[in-house]
Amino acid sequence: MEVQQVEKKRKSISVVFPAYNEEGNIGKTVSEAIQILPSLTDDWEVIVVNDGSKDRTAGIVKDYTERNPNVLLVHHPSNRGYGAALKSGITSAKKDLIFFCDSDLQFDLRELVKLFEWIGDYDMVIGYRKKRQDSFYRRLNAFGWNTLVRLLLGLKVKDIDCAFKIFKREVFDKVKIDAIGAMVNTDILSQALNYGFRFKEVPVNHFPRLRGKQTGAHPKVILKAFKELIKLYNKLKTPTS
Repeated sequence: MEVQQVEKKRKSISVVFPAYNEEGNIGKTVSEAIQILPSLTDDWEVIVVNDGSKDRTAGIVKDYTERNPNVLLVHHPSNRGYGAALKSGITSAKKDLIFFCDSDLQFDLRELVKLFEWIGDYDMVIGYRKKRQDSFYRRLNAFGWNTLVRLLLGLKVKDIDCAFKIFKREVFDKVKIDAIGAMVNTDILSQALNYGFRFKEVPVNHFPRLRGKQTGAHPKVILKAFKELIKLYNKLKTPTS
């Protein structure tokens, strides 16, 4: 146990939270991260990417940045999409490990320790929702999407879009994120596996969204995802160097 604790203390981590109109959730999300991360490592940062929010999301995060130098705010003047926000956060990350999670409080950040325990043996550790707490319509869409991705890309992952993942920095030295929308998880994992990176899947809890609105099921978001899927399929056909 002591060896594991020393090992954890050596690792630095960047935590990325994409956020769009999350004024009801972002304060608690950042607060929980600030409380939890020091128990895992002495070297950490929290990066919130405000993706053109029209509410008080940016202002709430700015208050945290003024009180805590480990909290950073990346601002998009207009909404560019979930994938673009995630890419901005990952590009801004400076630590050895990069973890990302949605900022809607549907995950328990304390379960980050589950991923942390395995990252020494794998290049990426990805969560899968034991019981997804979303509407039937969203769960049906997710089932169809997972099936399509498995058939088209051969990506055999239990829960592709589960936004609870940790990566070694080396993964993003190779993977170049092109997806700007909801297909970003598929983009990252497909490229990473194509490069030979190894992963471990870990079950995590999932909770209903209590504040704010989900945008993933919007027809425009779904259409964009299909277009990006075809683009990724063509990209993966090109041999890696």
